[in-house]
Amino acid sequence: MLQVSILDDYAGLALESADWAQLDGLAEITVLREHVPATEIAARLGRFDVLCTMRERMAMPRAFFGALPRLKLVTIVGRSLGNLDAEAATEHGVAVVHPGFDFGGPEAARSVHATPELAWGLVLSAVRHIAAEDRRVRQGLWQGTVGTILHGRTLGLLGLGNAGRLVAGYGAAFGMEVIAWSQNLTDEAAQAGGATRVERDALFARSDVLSIHLQLSERTRGLVGAPELARMKPGAVLINTSRGPIVDEAALVRALSDGMLGGAGLDVFGEEPMPADHPLCCLPNVTLTPHLGYATREIMRLFYSDMPEAVAAFARGAPIRVVNPAALTHPRHAR
Repeated sequence: MLQVSILDDYAGLALESADWAQLDGLAEITVLREHVPATEIAARLGRFDVLCTMRERMAMPRAFFGALPRLKLVTIVGRSLGNLDAEAATEHGVAVVHPGFDFGGPEAARSVHATPELAWGLVLSAVRHIAAEDRRVRQGLWQGTVGTILHGRTLGLLGLGNAGRLVAGYGAAFGMEVIAWSQNLTDEAAQAGGATRVERDALFARSDVLSIHLQLSERTRGLVGAPELARMKPGAVLINTSRGPIVDEAALVRALSDGMLGGAGLDVFGEEPMPADHPLCCLPNVTLTPHLGYATREIMRLFYSDMPEAVAAFARGAPIRVVNPAALTHPRHAR
């Protein structure tokens, strides 16, 4: 039987979220709730043929595949992962598959709200200093900050796709003026999304709260740098729930340290998990969350839902659509 490990099931939802019984007689399943550090990969994962991963929690560089000579299949969430070396996986004969799920189901319909709702939570935390004041309460102290009322302020959206449009609606509900910019955004599309299109420089200059809702690409990497941050109002707030590298982190640290910005709410970083000694961790005017945008019960159930079917097909030798089909020609897949 195949030896299968479900990695990083920190919420304990994997087994109840999918029909793993279809692997009875085909595979033995081991669930690991705690994260396996890189130094223990070979010792703790070396006996497994299949690894079922959860988003970016397990980095899979070349050394990862080199340490696991028995590994044949990895399931991932999403079509690709920034911390997975696909070329190394292919060279080592490790097939990578991203099981699909029912995008038309009710949980999928609700899932689009997960990250925008977190973004708005970060907005509220940033303008009312919720995280900082939580720490003061735990120390037996009175309040040490004053907040800002959102009503009548300007919400700027860098990107007005599905997530951006939802956040635009939250801003309108709070009585904010909503403006937006992205490279291909038209006046008509902005209006349909609940915002007014402005030019890029105006977006940074006018926003009291600027929330990022773009996909990471070569075009958007470093899009928010020192010049853009310098255009923002003193006391303005930056929110990022998209991808860390869209923002120049060093420039952001300087802007927050110098008081150019009033605060930030960040769910994504250039390196995840963010090192404990990162400069952002020392700044009192930042709310930090560890990539929680997708971490809801509804989305976790979606992510796990089709993993057993993909593993079962692989175990039976049935055709399976993988990201790197060349891996299946490797000698370790000889039956």
